This record gives sequence, structure tokens and C-alpha cells, in this order.
Amino acid sequence: MKIHTLFFLLVLVGCQKTKTTEATQIAEIIEPQEILEVTNDEKIIKTDTVAIYTDGTESSTDYILAHLVDQQADKDSIVTVKYRLDFYQNKTKTASSKIAIKGFEKGSEWIASYGLTSETSKNSPFIQISVGYPACGYSHENYLYYLKSKDLQLVHQWSTMSDSGWGSWVEIVNPSTNSDPKSFYCKTVAFVPADEDENLDMGILSHSDSISFELTDNKWKKMLLSAKDKPYFEKKMTFDQFNSVE
Repeated sequence: MKIHTLFFLLVLVGCQKTKTTEATQIAEIIEPQEILEVTNDEKIIKTDTVAIYTDGTESSTDYILAHLVDQQADKDSIVTVKYRLDFYQNKTKTASSKIAIKGFEKGSEWIASYGLTSETSKNSPFIQISVGYPACGYSHENYLYYLKSKDLQLVHQWSTMSDSGWGSWVEIVNPSTNSDPKSFYCKTVAFVPADEDENLDMGILSHSDSISFELTDNKWKKMLLSAKDKPYFEKKMTFDQFNSVE
């Protein structure tokens, strides 16, 4: 399976006008991710084996079994599925989690990797999982888990989308070189066409939903530091300027 980078580290270039929004300071505690009850007596419809990678190298002993246990379609043919994720380390089942995905596309693929970032992936208790249809324009669901001493926590969940160089994703920043930090943060990054501009090659880079994470009493807590769904940074740049950044 082709390995796709889950998170993109951006270096901003260009001399376009930058807009920074000075919003009222916000420190909103975010409720923990919703956890679905895990049971072992569910009928398994199908199972996908998800390899876990460390800096691009597949683990020979660690993997995830993604069991499809429920699927329902509404009147608009939008499919909602439920998966039980069984985590294996050293080929031994260590923990399980259950997730629901609305708008699931047939043919979607899974990918998983250790670490908050590629630089801190070795011996990391963090596992990033992404699932979605492998084509431009399709939304992917992403999950950040923390697995330590058989204790599994769903730390964060978000959606991403990429379409021919445009899209939105989450950028995670680990301020330390530690693979098991006690705090980190993330923000949502988007690059979308500037519709009001006559130049079809012009886009707007924006940052929103800045979130801090802190490990307290062995549980991850997160706090929203900016106004929800409202950009606090915007910058105009051309499509080529943005996508020339390596």
C-alpha cells in the first residue's frame, strides 16, 4: 500500500498580504471524544488488517484489525458504519476501540502510523489512523490514539480533504523531541480558492481551531484556544507558491 503522509508541515512563502484576526482570547475546555461501547459478541461483517508504520517502515509485530460490525444506509443512501478496532502489539491483542463513520465510501482504505510527527515516531505511544477512499476530493476520517500499558485513549478525531492541491487538514506540533510528550498542540490548516479573485490561480491559506493537549492524571485533556471554526490567520498566495513548498 502506498504510504501517504498524514500531516503536512508547511513553510509559508510569498509576499502576499497576511491577515491576522485578533479575536477575543478563548480557553474552552473540549469534552473528551465520544466513546462507543466495545463488545466482543458482535457479528463481524468483514475484517481489514491495518499495518502500522514507523517513519515509513511497516511493523512486523504491531497491527490493527478493523472489524466492520454494523452498516446502515439512510433514505439518501448515505452509509454509516461502525468498526471495532483491535490493537495488536507484539502480535498480542492489547486494547480495542469502537468508532462510527458517517458517509463511508465503499473501497475506503486504512493507514496507521506511530508518532505525533515523523520525527518523533520511534517508540511512541501515539497511533494515528486514517480511513477514506483513495482519490482526490474524498473526505478522510482521522483518529489519534494514545496506547500505553494496555490503556487506550482516543485523544482527537478530525476530517481531512485534498483535491488537486487544495484542501484542509490538521497540523500537529510536538514542541519537544520526546516521542511521549506531556503536551502538544494542533491547528486546522486550509488552502482554498479565492473565489472573489479574477485570478483562478489565487488561493487563501488559513489557520483555525488551535487546540492544546495536556496529559493530566494519565488522561489527555484538550482546550480550544481560538474561536471554533473561525480563521485566526489568513494569507493570499498563488497555487504555485503554496504547492512549491517542500
